[in-house]
Amino acid sequence: MIRIGVDIGGTFTDFVVWRSGGRQEQWQSFKVPSTPPHFAKGFQDGFEKLLTELAITPEEPVVVMHGTTVSTNAVIERSQPPVALLVTQGFRDILELQRLRLIDPTNLLGTRRLPLIERHQVFEIGERLAADGGIVEPLSADSVARAVEQVRAAGITGIAVAFMNSYQNPAHEQQTRDMIKRLAPELDVCLSSEVWPRPGEYERAINALLNVYVKPCMSSYLQQIESYLTSRLRHVQLFITRSNGGAMSAREARSFPVHTLLSGPASGVTAAQLMTRSAPERHYLTMDMGGTSTDISLIRDGMAAVVDQTEVGEFPLTMPVTGIEAIGAGGGSIGRFDGPVFRIGPMSAGAWPGPACFGRGGARPTVTDAYLLCGYLSADTFLGGAMALDREAAHRAFMPLAQRMGETVTGAASAAISIATSNMVASVLPYLARHGVDPQDVTLVTFGGNGAIHGPLLAAEIGIPYIIVPNTPSVFCAVGGVVAELTHDQVAIVQQGAMDTARLRRVFTALQNEAGAWLARQTDAANINTVVLEYWADLRYRGQSFQIPVKIAAGAPGQMTTEMAVSAFHSEHLRLHAHADPQGLVEFIELRVRIRGALATPEIHTPAELKPVAAPSPCDYRQLQIGAAHFDHCPVYARAELGVGAEVSGPGIISQSDATLLVPPHFTARVRPDGAILLTQEH
Repeated sequence: MIRIGVDIGGTFTDFVVWRSGGRQEQWQSFKVPSTPPHFAKGFQDGFEKLLTELAITPEEPVVVMHGTTVSTNAVIERSQPPVALLVTQGFRDILELQRLRLIDPTNLLGTRRLPLIERHQVFEIGERLAADGGIVEPLSADSVARAVEQVRAAGITGIAVAFMNSYQNPAHEQQTRDMIKRLAPELDVCLSSEVWPRPGEYERAINALLNVYVKPCMSSYLQQIESYLTSRLRHVQLFITRSNGGAMSAREARSFPVHTLLSGPASGVTAAQLMTRSAPERHYLTMDMGGTSTDISLIRDGMAAVVDQTEVGEFPLTMPVTGIEAIGAGGGSIGRFDGPVFRIGPMSAGAWPGPACFGRGGARPTVTDAYLLCGYLSADTFLGGAMALDREAAHRAFMPLAQRMGETVTGAASAAISIATSNMVASVLPYLARHGVDPQDVTLVTFGGNGAIHGPLLAAEIGIPYIIVPNTPSVFCAVGGVVAELTHDQVAIVQQGAMDTARLRRVFTALQNEAGAWLARQTDAANINTVVLEYWADLRYRGQSFQIPVKIAAGAPGQMTTEMAVSAFHSEHLRLHAHADPQGLVEFIELRVRIRGALATPEIHTPAELKPVAAPSPCDYRQLQIGAAHFDHCPVYARAELGVGAEVSGPGIISQSDATLLVPPHFTARVRPDGAILLTQEH
């Protein structure tokens, strides 16, 4: 059995392979350059290398778990052909009105976000449903026919349908789809009641619109990948990682690509969750720093943070997803002056030409160039020596900034790193505060191409005492693909005050059955090792404008009561807001079942031969600039030579083929029995 995790980033495409059978498990990982905008080529280049190095035979069963940014990039870049939206008559301006609230009330020059499609691509349909789903006005077949005629005349090939209150009764949306298929079978139709049936007409319309918008490019990409895989292997299954940290079949991803919009970042959190599952610490902050951005998330009591609303590009995404916050600071983030202010990001040098030191023609100064100039990276051993870095090009890129600042080039590079750290601090502290967690109670799990360099700098700035660096930090999101489970959330809107236990159990039983049917569609039941069900409820106090999701501690619907859910809500409200009202009336808003089906899944990769080493020897020495301090003759250690218990005191560098770990002053790095490195900050 072979499982392959693939994660496509803006700069590199990562591969991690786990092979079971024989005398012991085998692991292998590597990176190849991404090939935007034709990302399938980078996938194929890496897979050919994989087939050769592992000598995979056509008869071996292979599972590919693929995280992709194809759908995300399409939304951010608004690069796809226009689609149409059908709405209830009188609601044509839903995309312009949005939620009425200003994005930034303090910005007097602020404007509303530009809708994904123009107003003339929104069509009103005669119909109306009441809040409980009852029919107020029947569906007008004539208005549907007129809309289809105009859509075809405009050359549009995709339609999203989002009627008022359709989450309570999908009948009108389903009838509209049937009419469209009879009138114009070539049109692709997406219903809001199928993508994510919940209240919020604007958010539900956006979900459906995003789904039909990215569907052509995602279908084309997956078709290329599937055709290639089946031409090279006889027994291969392709799954796509999704925004909730799990995975789904490629067929499901073609139908509902909106679920893949955060697939890459969520996979890293999944890997971190598995790695820390048996650890005693309660809170882990994950930090995934790549070439374009840094993604943070929280794991609390073994559970990854889940939110029911986030943003992709400029649009709200309303469905349960791993709670990830993106910060515009990555290795490719460009340094520049904005008037008198020196800024880092959010503009990025991207994969091509990339940072100046990559030697591909880039001339603008980036954080990666700053790492090289400050001594964190070696020009000769980057990616295990597979890619030489051009120090002179980095020097030339930073020279104009240094001259304007009246600093040395190294001083300007150090300032760029400090500003990138400040950008992270400005996002991390409010993020932890919203979750009711103190930085001193958190262990940082850092990964991504640059996470092991910048994670310790962030921890030193905000007082995080411990940092864990996995064995393969640079490809950790691909590791998340290897260990991902088939995961789905099935939701029901209940929106009522007092709920009796009998109805609670009936709704959860129905949701459980629907979730089981979803899992059965993803793969052969014989391939599923274990199935785990989680039961969630969103509740609020009467009159409250927001709800809080809580997990109900019950093994099956027949074991749960409404009192269990309400008690969990009071406890969570107290933890988050330092207040609870046990006598207050609690309203049930929605119920949700999450199903997780595990295929053959390995443990997180542990090096096969880790021997105890008392006093490791440096393999090199280097000058380091850390903040305003300069350090001469700092030791560099090869991670492969560090055995269990080996300790390295900062300042210093620990180098491996796919990553570099910075050990700042007042930190000590120690190799754990599982091969991960634990950094401890001195008090």
